[in-house]
Amino acid sequence: MSSNPHQNAVTQLEQVASLLSDSYQDRQAEFEAAIDKLKEPDQVFETELSVKMDDGKTKKFQAFRSEHNNARGPYKGGIRFHHDVNRDEVKALSTWMTWKCAVTGIPYGGGKGGVVVNPRELSVGELERLSRAYSRWLSDKIGPWVDVPAPDVNTTGQIMAWMVDEYQQALAEKGLIQENPWGTFTGKPLELGGSEGREEATGLGGVFVLDKLVVELGLKPKQTTIAIQGFGNVGYWFAKHAADRGYQVVTVSDSKGGTYVEGGMNPEKALAHKRKTGTVSDFGKKISNEELLELEVDILVPAALENVIHEGNAANIKAKAIIEMGNGPVTPEADPILTKNGVVIIPDILANAGGVTVSYFEWVQNLQGYYWTHEEVISKLQPLMEKAFAEMWVTKKEHQVDGRMATYMTAVKRVVDVMLLRGNLS
Repeated sequence: MSSNPHQNAVTQLEQVASLLSDSYQDRQAEFEAAIDKLKEPDQVFETELSVKMDDGKTKKFQAFRSEHNNARGPYKGGIRFHHDVNRDEVKALSTWMTWKCAVTGIPYGGGKGGVVVNPRELSVGELERLSRAYSRWLSDKIGPWVDVPAPDVNTTGQIMAWMVDEYQQALAEKGLIQENPWGTFTGKPLELGGSEGREEATGLGGVFVLDKLVVELGLKPKQTTIAIQGFGNVGYWFAKHAADRGYQVVTVSDSKGGTYVEGGMNPEKALAHKRKTGTVSDFGKKISNEELLELEVDILVPAALENVIHEGNAANIKAKAIIEMGNGPVTPEADPILTKNGVVIIPDILANAGGVTVSYFEWVQNLQGYYWTHEEVISKLQPLMEKAFAEMWVTKKEHQVDGRMATYMTAVKRVVDVMLLRGNLS
């Protein structure tokens, strides 16, 4: 596939469309019009933000916001601060967000934003001024029923708090109707309308999928071995909840390498070790990140970097299944190799959808001004994740396709069906 992420997203859409086409024989022209519309975002905004630095000079930062499709609800998607952000990346990510929201059935479309910056090079004051500048620029483009941003790469709850405050000020200064400012951003601190359960939501959502997958594979949790590449927020919470259920989490890793513990480890102790020493790699037997991927385990969970399973190592993967907890850990070229070897793939837009689902719960709580307990949040997350997995599995068996294509078929059909109902295809 192309190195252009947006072109990859379009190619995926075309592949899915070819599989769905027969379902729309009586409305073929409208179906094709919907697919063509979905190949490009509804709109992409771009600007240069001027930010005063600590030395008194003004520096410009390139900024983007892509709004892909809102047929099913407001645009939804994170804001990333990263030096590699570009127009094609945010277009692709907003497209994939449309599918991710559709997978779990939450009433959103896809959006994504970003600023070209390395935030580690900024002081706290500079970071706040940049965050506020971005929010002010977006203030007439977003809203609780229009576009709902959230944290993403290198952005945090604190950054969302600054953005909420600036958004509210900008609306007041422009004399615009004060729609619910808290409902315009998710991923906020609890004190500012955030949701219980958000921190663990992505990892826990993946474990709900894991529970259903092992049943389909005929495995038993206590005999199921799991390797997790990545021990950040997502990897840790996946490991913790899996271990709590009796799964054998035999290896985890960070950027400095991995650690292997025969029979399974205690993720909480592993995290304490990492905080004390700076790495988890010497918690047990040291292994490399490359070796981790090729271990003889039942479930492989890439929860860190993109493109770690590729054409060069896909044939060496010995796991029965891969649960993509990171974004894009398996390259398109690796997919057919893995499928040929019988490896089941649970794609990222399903596996890690727990995060955006609880962001949706946060939005709902903000809009109604009533907040749920941790138990209520989790009790609402679990059935949505389980239903999404079940729908994917039915499609997988019915159409004899891999897990990724089955998930995309479910998601794209959901979006297309609403577009046809609405008739907004011009």
